[in-house]
Amino acid sequence: MGWTVQKMIDEGYSLGAGCNKPQCFHFGRIDLGVLKAKLGPEHSTMAPDLVPKLRCRKCGGKDVGLILHPPAHRDFPSPGRPNANG
Repeated sequence: MGWTVQKMIDEGYSLGAGCNKPQCFHFGRIDLGVLKAKLGPEHSTMAPDLVPKLRCRKCGGKDVGLILHPPAHRDFPSPGRPNANG
């Protein structure tokens, strides 16, 4: 099974969507809770399955791309803090 809305929520990922129209280029985060309520928890979050269901909030265009935001990794030092291991 691939990535689903529920799996993304459970794993701490988030999704962004960006309009590809040169006169727009609007970007926004996708609320995975709202997506889950609309499409169901088992709906695929893979681009071919999700992009056709999206529309730009600014211009209404359907030429939208997805951007995956992985969860913050706790082993990486915070910006501005040196790595404790050297």
